[in-house]
Amino acid sequence: MLLIGNLIQFCKRCLYGTSHPLGLTLDSDGVCSGCRVHEEKDSLDWKYRSQLLNSLVDPYRSTQGNYDCIVPVTGAQDSYFTVWYVKERLGLKPLLVNYNSHWNSKLGIYNLANLRTRSDSDLLQLTINPVSVKRIAKTTLRRFGNIQWHVIAGHTVHPVQTALRKGIPLIIWGGHQGIEQVGMFSHEHEVEMTRHYRKMHDLFGYEADDLLSVSDTLKELDILQLRYPTDHEIHALGLRGIYLGNYVRWDPSEQHRLMVKIWNYRSGSQLRTYDTFDYVDSLTYAFIHDYLKLFKHGFSKVTDQVSREIRFGRMSKRSALRIVREFELRPPQYLDVFADWLGTNETSLRWVMDFHRSNQFWEGSHWQGWKFKGWSTLHKDWSINESEGEDSDLDLSTPGFFETDYLQMGDDARYWIVGKGCD
Repeated sequence: MLLIGNLIQFCKRCLYGTSHPLGLTLDSDGVCSGCRVHEEKDSLDWKYRSQLLNSLVDPYRSTQGNYDCIVPVTGAQDSYFTVWYVKERLGLKPLLVNYNSHWNSKLGIYNLANLRTRSDSDLLQLTINPVSVKRIAKTTLRRFGNIQWHVIAGHTVHPVQTALRKGIPLIIWGGHQGIEQVGMFSHEHEVEMTRHYRKMHDLFGYEADDLLSVSDTLKELDILQLRYPTDHEIHALGLRGIYLGNYVRWDPSEQHRLMVKIWNYRSGSQLRTYDTFDYVDSLTYAFIHDYLKLFKHGFSKVTDQVSREIRFGRMSKRSALRIVREFELRPPQYLDVFADWLGTNETSLRWVMDFHRSNQFWEGSHWQGWKFKGWSTLHKDWSINESEGEDSDLDLSTPGFFETDYLQMGDDARYWIVGKGCD
């Protein structure tokens, strides 16, 4: 166990610390709750859990040729594998639903269109008025240091709204972030999606109506589409939201590789991480949003990704730490584009972003410059066993650390893409 300044303790195995915003604990051996729950991936009887899943979904199979379930999708993340598993392994007919983030990369639009075609599925997309999206983004950036609030809110509410409108009582999600990162629950708890988890962990403790304020420009009409249905409506339908990761041995890297091979999922290089699979659908998530995460919490997406690989035994801590230090301080792309879209300039945007730097991880000022003292810096005196040498196949000089069907995201982002794309 590594203790820094009596404030942050670091896991003996991965790179996570106890200041993780989802909550993380260390046991008496200095191993974090996320690593301990990850051990279940090698101890649980996944064949049995697959049978449990089949038994769970059987009552939802439609006898009238209607949709059996809803699957929320994007142009990246775990969408491909989830849809593939639902179609090919469970034999269900899903309705795919997508919340349009407005900040889609061309690659994300291709992947979403390709998913619709490869899965032979209907897709229902919600696109909110871009004027409202701008207002929401300005509010959540100023109040929470988060520009993705509306995306997360939309991605988690649109499937529920659709389920109620269509009378489809089953939503199938992919992995559970709280389980995968910090071991918030055991797989055997078989937790399902709840209003409480969404509000407290995804949305910073705020529902859509909580954003309304007399001191803000947001109007009720702006947040109308992001309102979560009432408990009465949900219970009346008997709606459930289950996580596939509780019943399938969840391994995002291997799942992405499989989807590249059989469904032509396309990946792309990203400036702030080595991983070419995650969040390639967005021109903000892995760039500006991830940079804000570094400001507030002292670590970024690349730490999430290497900690995952450490747990699977595919990467040493030494290599993981080197990768993090290589990528985490790289400045994000598209700041000027995003600022222009918001109706401001890059200088003003940076000033608002700087306001959210935690003094636990940063020192300095907007005018004098900033010095980083975040997670990777706190690890500078971490003694790593010499037997844990560099990974022989680690090469950061080539884009796309993972060998995959590779596609650049492109630099022509002078506009935000609002449409669904084409086949």
